Amino acid sequence: MMEFYSASDNCSIQTKKNTANSQLAVSEGNISPLLTPMAYFLGHHLLLPLFFGQIQITGRENIPKTGPVILAPTHRARWDSLLLAYAAGRYVTGRDLQFMVTIDECQGLQGWFVRRMGGFPVDTQQPAISTLRHAVEVLQRGQMLVIYPEGNIFRDGKVHTLKPGISRLALSAESYHSGLGVKIIPIGINYSEPYPSWGADVSINIGPAINVKNYTNGKIKQNAKHLTEDLTRSLQNLSSQELAVSHHAFAEIPNS
Repeated sequence: MMEFYSASDNCSIQTKKNTANSQLAVSEGNISPLLTPMAYFLGHHLLLPLFFGQIQITGRENIPKTGPVILAPTHRARWDSLLLAYAAGRYVTGRDLQFMVTIDECQGLQGWFVRRMGGFPVDTQQPAISTLRHAVEVLQRGQMLVIYPEGNIFRDGKVHTLKPGISRLALSAESYHSGLGVKIIPIGINYSEPYPSWGADVSINIGPAINVKNYTNGKIKQNAKHLTEDLTRSLQNLSSQELAVSHHAFAEIPNS
């Protein structure tokens, strides 16, 4: 559902203007105070519990309840974003999630809904500076941002090559605001079926936080490479755990 891009080396977040992509400008207050609580309630208590058979969530204690956080999940199905809100949203952490989404998902009625639920668009072919700046500002305000580091949906259960943009974005935010304390939370999502249907089971494994500050010494390109490598290993480890738990009975979690 949500895709991320590979930021080019000459694309600086410090650039003040990008007139060619001005139509992608985003606003800070894009979470509706009326629609969002209703959507969380319906998803948490009705839609997800009724559609899925059992939902297993492990490692919720790894999600900080304060400070800037990037949730970096594997991408396995269109349900991922709703399940992330179920596993790490306001009913668990008291915080709403903001998602980086493709332009196509911000069109028409769907776009109206996505924007008011915390989504903001990115042109994966020509990412606007305003979009990058907004993502950094989300972190600087101490909020939670969701980026799928693999970019696309992969249903084979394997962790595919991560896009470097997530690491560069996190390092940029941390570098521009010394001591910001950005954390990246790797998350493995696994379904009992490649294309989840009614009654399918799902497991969500949340790994320990990666402290971005530990990668700020030296050149940003090399730091981003090391951060991407460590995030890849974390996701691979969570994927191994997913395969292990998929052969065991799921334990349901409370819906309230």
